[in-house]
Amino acid sequence: MDTKIEICLENIESIIVAEESGANRVEFCSDLFEGGLTPTLGMFRVARKRCSIPMNVMIRPRGGDFCYSDVEFETMLENTKIFKEEGANAIVFGILDKSGEIDLERSQKIIEAARPLPVTFHRAIDMSNDAIRSMKNLIDLGVDRVLTSGLEPSVMEGLIMLKEMINYAKDDIIVMPGCGISERNFAYIKETLKAKEYHIYLPEVKDSQMIYRPNHIYMGGLLRQEEFLLSQTSSDRVKTIKGL
Repeated sequence: MDTKIEICLENIESIIVAEESGANRVEFCSDLFEGGLTPTLGMFRVARKRCSIPMNVMIRPRGGDFCYSDVEFETMLENTKIFKEEGANAIVFGILDKSGEIDLERSQKIIEAARPLPVTFHRAIDMSNDAIRSMKNLIDLGVDRVLTSGLEPSVMEGLIMLKEMINYAKDDIIVMPGCGISERNFAYIKETLKAKEYHIYLPEVKDSQMIYRPNHIYMGGLLRQEEFLLSQTSSDRVKTIKGL
């Protein structure tokens, strides 16, 4: 079986590396510290100009939970339309209601706005209150793919539920395991789950080109990456995963 590898990333340099290293697709986000938010239109346009790899675009207006205000949802709808027009290959989103159920009405509106593009329902499902009921709802909505760690913090912890979800899905929806997959565990996860697609974050840290480095000023909050270290997708790690 030809296994597809989707790389999660947040900058154009990483998209270039992912494409050159043999990834099948990327999920383009901003702010992975928040779990991935909608990228800027400018970044997407430059990425689309420079790269031909399929790009699925995250539609998520903020970090935190997946129960959105009317204004936030209006923003999600508008971004869905914009990125479809700009050449996204698929739309990635997730919406829950207050009780932890899939928000059927709002999800349907996002899907209608995205068509004819495929849609992925992201790890919002891992915050839902019932995996199989959520799967049924996503299938009924016509969602093409669901990104999930099996309602656990990582794929390794969610293996049992992931197997159940994959068996339930059959060919009605693609179950794409993601979160905590690396070169160390991918071969085992692949053999155990036999999923068609996997979602993987494979960064490396590179040094900033700055020479002058004041060390008493920070641009972010207290919990932060060092100011002069930059995160980028690792070519070696992508190639290793592709070879397993």
